[in-house]
Amino acid sequence: MSAKPHSGKPFDLDRFLPYLLNQAGERTGKRFEPAYRETHGFSRTQWRILAHLGSYGELTAATVSRRSNTEKTKVSRAVAALEDGGWLERIAADDRRAELLRLTGSGRALFDGLAEQAVAFDRALRKSLGAEQAQALEMMLRQLAAEE
Repeated sequence: MSAKPHSGKPFDLDRFLPYLLNQAGERTGKRFEPAYRETHGFSRTQWRILAHLGSYGELTAATVSRRSNTEKTKVSRAVAALEDGGWLERIAADDRRAELLRLTGSGRALFDGLAEQAVAFDRALRKSLGAEQAQALEMMLRQLAAEE
């Protein structure tokens, strides 16, 4: 994407930070996508569910939806596909109002392999930015993500 000088217009899409964040996120996400899509046929939503359950343990679908900013219907369809594939299972929560999702043994093994690839991808991305810029970017992204 070539940078244009600010035109003085009240709105310039190429300088709109939400647009730039989205573009960066989409392009970066697509570069990691082959790790789970080409090898396992997973969607981005399925990967997000695996990543959340692998990182945080048992969670409800609503919690995964909220934490990953993914629509509940997408999460529901992805959970069903992962369950059909034997990657996760549903278990009754203590209060019986919600089900918890948990990786199966094969789901855990799959996550562990994908997590290794994710760590390597993250290292390469940080290296391409340089340590100082990567740290600054991480801090800024955390700040933006924390704002309500």
